[in-house]
Amino acid sequence: MSLALALLASAAAAASSPPPSAPGWHLVWSDEFDGTAIDPARWTLADDCWGGGNQERQCYTSRRANAHLADGKLVITARKEPWRGPAYPVDLRDSPEKRAARADKPFTSARLSTKGKAAWRYGRVEVRAKLPGGQGSWPAIWMLPAQDRYGHWAASGEIDILETVNLGVPCPTCTAGREDHALGTIHFGGTPPANRHLGAETPIPAPVDGYHTYAVDWAPGSITWSIDGVPYETRRAGEWSTTGSADPLAPFDQPFHLVLNLAIGGGLPESRNGGGVDNTGFPRSMMVDWVRVWQSDAAVAAPAATK
Repeated sequence: MSLALALLASAAAAASSPPPSAPGWHLVWSDEFDGTAIDPARWTLADDCWGGGNQERQCYTSRRANAHLADGKLVITARKEPWRGPAYPVDLRDSPEKRAARADKPFTSARLSTKGKAAWRYGRVEVRAKLPGGQGSWPAIWMLPAQDRYGHWAASGEIDILETVNLGVPCPTCTAGREDHALGTIHFGGTPPANRHLGAETPIPAPVDGYHTYAVDWAPGSITWSIDGVPYETRRAGEWSTTGSADPLAPFDQPFHLVLNLAIGGGLPESRNGGGVDNTGFPRSMMVDWVRVWQSDAAVAAPAATK
């Protein structure tokens, strides 16, 4: 049996979500947010008005007004206020014109990333968080590749641990008659328009506006999503692919870093449940109690990705 097939054969067992306290599992990175300020050794705060490529309506800032620690929590706050800032994120400022460009947006918020500071290949990533509601709210917990090993987005992949949109907004098809779903998604394939995605939705357990633990268990050949320890979706190698690579594990066989953000508006929330952004109910805050990353001895020993 080839190495790739052997890894695929073990994916079902890996997807069963072994408890991190089980033998062979280790806590390799965490932030309990117990300090007085966001740790710059762990996190980088974005400073741009790019809109994420999704026509989002916020500028991200590094101000305490948009992200700070309080009572052992990370508080990411979106505010309705006009703001002018860099039009492009740092990694897209590849010309004098882009470095000088500015943009104006009607909201501010924050985006934290471990890029360049911490990244992991396989393991369990858990985030205990409380999410904001309102039409246009788009909080997310997600992962991007540490390097574009297979090419620019989405060829090198994206793992969305959690997204919600418009929580609490009337929704005739939703469990409680109001928007209450969590989304777990992977992006892969090639660069647009050859990009693809696969995902699933599940109702958030009551209380929807309370704290829950959102997690992925990521093993060679499988990714499983869960809420409060209950799995609701698994994707396996064979369902995804990467343009130009015959490796069945690519692109999810390389280190990824973590992103926490609260967007306002953009394609997904504005196109769902009637569209637009409700300008009332601001400020809106995403509260994060802790972030924990676990890895197993088996995952650490898995062969490194090769292009």
